[in-house]
Amino acid sequence: MGPLWRTVTRVRIAHVSDCYLPRTGGIETQVRALALQQAAAGDDVRIITATGGSEEVFAGTEVLDGINVLRVAAHIPAGLPIHPRTYREVSAVLAADPVDAVHVHAGVISPFAWGAIRAARDAGLPVLVTVHCIWGPVAERAFALSDKALGWSRWGIQLSAVSGIAAGHIEKAAPGCAPVLVIPNGITPGDWVITPAPRIDEVVRISSVMRIAPRKRVIPLLRMLETAQRMVGASQTLELTIIGDGPERSRAERFARKHGLAVRFTGRLDRTGILDVFSRTDIYAQPSIKESFGLAALEARCAGLPLVIHADSGTTQFVTDGIEGLVGADDWAMAGALAQLAYDRSLRERIAEHNRTHEPADSWPNVLKQVIHGYEVASSARS
Repeated sequence: MGPLWRTVTRVRIAHVSDCYLPRTGGIETQVRALALQQAAAGDDVRIITATGGSEEVFAGTEVLDGINVLRVAAHIPAGLPIHPRTYREVSAVLAADPVDAVHVHAGVISPFAWGAIRAARDAGLPVLVTVHCIWGPVAERAFALSDKALGWSRWGIQLSAVSGIAAGHIEKAAPGCAPVLVIPNGITPGDWVITPAPRIDEVVRISSVMRIAPRKRVIPLLRMLETAQRMVGASQTLELTIIGDGPERSRAERFARKHGLAVRFTGRLDRTGILDVFSRTDIYAQPSIKESFGLAALEARCAGLPLVIHADSGTTQFVTDGIEGLVGADDWAMAGALAQLAYDRSLRERIAEHNRTHEPADSWPNVLKQVIHGYEVASSARS
């Protein structure tokens, strides 16, 4: 008999994540979306997290979006999502609420998630681990050393990453886990369809959605804008809108003022607000390099915007140079790509037309199939 999910219609799945609602972030948003998609498909889904809930249910079971959230939470200074007895507590949860597969979601530092892997392994369950970040050199060395000490690559778990670039970093750190599956983030393309606003001037508008923090590289983006403006000269005016907030916002605002750049900072916006900006955008720029996937860029691509991204970013998972956008090998090349798209309206419109009329491969029906395949591979690894 094959894996259980090939013989039943309702699979019991536990997603494990250090952080979950009410905390918000990239991993939390994607875990919630995946759980909702699986529940809508008929699966029995629950979330196990170290994040405390409301005052009424700080620890214990809480129902959010119709899904049971099992909070293995402790009162830790600074509200860190860790638990001093992760193995024991998660083992108890899995024993009380049996599942067919455990799907662990991890970042660079995810002590609760990695502790839960041991509990699921010892319970004899298939374990799929999705890494939602790019492991840099320090992380690669740390995980390679931990593998030598603990031998976790021989635990029978299946590792996956959200892009080919991210998977490559994991395989370098833990060659015993190769091959690492690629299971991208999912999206509902129809949620990001826009009606372009009528043009009232010749300004070329660029936008970017980000947390304004050093690793997202907002200052390099402003330098790219300055360089691109010099490249196109007085023939074009480039205007940048940055959606988001973060610790580098004040510095970025000062930089823009000092260099005379046309930049607007909106702060955080909901989807309606982002779509409104996208409707008046000609080009979407993603300056970050340590981007394991780039969900905001995928949303912009679904809105029909031509993208400009860095070649070392996981966003290359869904952007081919000259098709969905332009890919730069470095910041100078990215500035050149911005200038090229600003100057060449026919190229800009050709890419926009492609993005509007071709659905990305990362739509939820396709991603769910890849997730199921991941569970099957994880089950085979336990056999």
